Amino acid sequence: MNLSVDLGNTYAKTGLFSEGKLVETHWKLNYSELVNYVQRIHPQRIMVSSVSYSEEQLKEEFSKITTEIYLLKSTTPVPLIKLYDTPETLGADRVAAAIGAKVLYPEKNCLVIDMGTCITYDLVDINDNFQGGIISPGVRMRFKAMNTFTKRLPLLEPDGIPDLIGKNTKHAMQSGVMNGLLAEINGLIEEYDKVLTNINVIFCGGDATYFANRIKNPNFVIPELVLIGLNRILEYNVK
Repeated sequence: MNLSVDLGNTYAKTGLFSEGKLVETHWKLNYSELVNYVQRIHPQRIMVSSVSYSEEQLKEEFSKITTEIYLLKSTTPVPLIKLYDTPETLGADRVAAAIGAKVLYPEKNCLVIDMGTCITYDLVDINDNFQGGIISPGVRMRFKAMNTFTKRLPLLEPDGIPDLIGKNTKHAMQSGVMNGLLAEINGLIEEYDKVLTNINVIFCGGDATYFANRIKNPNFVIPELVLIGLNRILEYNVK
């Protein structure tokens, strides 16, 4: 079995694959929980996307469990052509999500919208070309910016998408962030559709559920997209 690990600064997400099929997922594992989980399931191979651990650290930890551990890097061979001026700066999660989209929709142009700390919009075409995209502030980053750069505005958390016209400061801030982002997403989808027609819009990331049912274009919410992409990259590198 293969294990995909999306390892962030605080938590890890994991996907266990058997014969190419996702059979088990775990979310919000801390590092010690991740190590215990890997020891318990003893996968044959592991593919890791990490923003906080080096290849040496990961191999030192997990080589006790399996000798086949891979860390997704800018130099890792992937089934995608990166039409990006600085591929060495392209985030591993963006690459994995784009590949996950092509696993699920190989005959489609895809726009992947990953709604995490930052929001990334990435376009991958029917010929497996990663065209590039946009990096935009995420939901909580926008709330935090208003609190940080003003003296009187509170720090808020998202609470759905409110009425457009706020009747008090709290609701006005929530509308600014949430309705502003909704307008951004719809507007960018329209612009991307002029670049490549008939695009599949695919959401992932923790804040995707706030917006997906308010988008004009048909779309799909696939929380496991990065994990699916990591498994495809792993398969690509062991054949």
